[in-house]
Amino acid sequence: MPLRDHFRLPVYRQASWEGFHGMWPAQMVMQLVRVLPDNYSAEPRVHLGANFEIDVCAYEDDVPKLHSSSDLSHGGTSTAIYAPPEPTSVMDAELSEEYAYEVLIYDHSRGRELVAAVEIVSPGNKDRPEKRRAFVTKCAALLQQRVCVSIVDIVTARHFNLYAELLDLIGGADPTLTAELPSTYAVTCRGQQVGGRARLASWFYPLVVGESLPTLPVWLTEDLAVSLSLEASYEDTCRALRIS
Repeated sequence: MPLRDHFRLPVYRQASWEGFHGMWPAQMVMQLVRVLPDNYSAEPRVHLGANFEIDVCAYEDDVPKLHSSSDLSHGGTSTAIYAPPEPTSVMDAELSEEYAYEVLIYDHSRGRELVAAVEIVSPGNKDRPEKRRAFVTKCAALLQQRVCVSIVDIVTARHFNLYAELLDLIGGADPTLTAELPSTYAVTCRGQQVGGRARLASWFYPLVVGESLPTLPVWLTEDLAVSLSLEASYEDTCRALRIS
C-alpha cells in the first residue's frame, strides 16, 4: 500500500498527524518483537513536550507542605526564608521542548544498554534552524555512542532534509544524495571503526507519496542486524486509525 500525505486533504481530515505519529512507534515495536533476539527489547517513546501538562491536583498529596510561622510557634523552629533579588535581566526565549516520537531498542545482556533508536520526524523538528540543529545533534550524539540511528521522515509540510543536515554536522557526505534533496525519506546510520578510523555507514531511501515504504536494517551489534518493515507497521497504523 502507498505512503499517504498526512498533512493535506483528504488524509488530514481522517486522522491528525499527531495521532498517527503517536501510534506508529507502538506498531513498529509490535513488528520488531517478532524478529528481535530474546535478550533484546524495544519500547515506544512519545514525548509531548511542554504542551502536555499533568493536573497538579492529581499529585497534591506528594507536594511538601510549607509551614507558617503560626504552625512553628507550637514547638517548631523558625527558619528564615530566603528572598532572592530581582533578576538582572528578563527576556523572551524559546524554552519549550519539541515533540519526540521514537522507538528505543535495548540489549539486556549488556545491562539494558541502548543499541538502536528509530526517530520519527515531526513538523516541529523541521520548523526552525535551532530545532533542526537540536534534532541532528541528538542523532549525532547517539551515533558517537555507537547506537544505530534510523530516521523516518514523512513530513510533507516542511521541506528540509535532516539527514543531510546531520551529515553537515559530522562532516560526512553521501554520494547518493542529489542536489535536490528529498524532504521525505527513511535512513539507517551506524558508526563503525574500520582500520582504526571512524566510518559512517548509511542506508538511505527517498519516500514518495503514493509509493510503498522500504525495509530498514537495524543494527544491534557490529555483526547482527534485524529488519524493520516500515510498510508493515505503517499499514497497521493506518488500519487502526481508519485511514484509507
